[in-house]
Amino acid sequence: MPFSIATWNINSVRLRMPLVERLLVEQAPDVLCLQETKVPDELFPEKAFRKLGYQHIAFHGQKGYHGVATVARRPIAIVEKRRFCEIEDCRHLSVTVRAGGKAILLHNFYVPAGGDEPDPVINRKFKHKLDFVAEMNAIRAEHDEVSGSILVGDLNIAPLEHDVWSHKQLLKVVSHTPVETENFEAMRLAGDWVDLMRLNVPYEQKLYTWWSYRAQDWQASDRGRRLDHVWSSPNLVPSFAGYEILRPARGWQRPSDHVPVIARFDLD
Repeated sequence: MPFSIATWNINSVRLRMPLVERLLVEQAPDVLCLQETKVPDELFPEKAFRKLGYQHIAFHGQKGYHGVATVARRPIAIVEKRRFCEIEDCRHLSVTVRAGGKAILLHNFYVPAGGDEPDPVINRKFKHKLDFVAEMNAIRAEHDEVSGSILVGDLNIAPLEHDVWSHKQLLKVVSHTPVETENFEAMRLAGDWVDLMRLNVPYEQKLYTWWSYRAQDWQASDRGRRLDHVWSSPNLVPSFAGYEILRPARGWQRPSDHVPVIARFDLD
């Protein structure tokens, strides 16, 4: 049974609702996980999603900043809205959804960006990011014969050499510094998570999901980073049917600087 999940840092869901509608009409994922929704729960545009057939909606938002939401064409149940680092900034939401006879625990994350200076002593935002990733060690890829786990979102770290346009030039740039990438990979391995986007992709192949607004011509310069991720528990790997990075969405009108990633599964 085909099952698809899209993840997208939308950078304001109300501002970019026409782009979300386009994605849902053209791609029709079973589940859409949004990050940086920037809207309090009471103002989340539920009607627009329901009109498109996404009747099942969960959100964890606040005014003007951060926020995550998960919408689906099939029933979902909220499991947790976890608070990290004792800060109420709406960066996590987990739900359960059934697919192919399995109960899938789906985590939707928006990891802090970390500011500009990669020094936790002088930059509290960077310290917050490192502390947040450390706490993510508690998020494990729970699974058994009738269940599995998937983790998606804007994790704001490009962990591998070819997840950035220039490994050498970005080693001192937040999102690709050694302290971030090493802690990130250690956290992923500790939780027994599988990086699905790199599963069958050559290590040398560049993978990007984000292109800066600062670039005069993002497409020509192509200075991207892979900040958006799709992970799963090991037992779902045989069902993984591939993914698509919707690069053209970066060129849509008034785009987010991130593009959607759609992961597909064949679940019996």
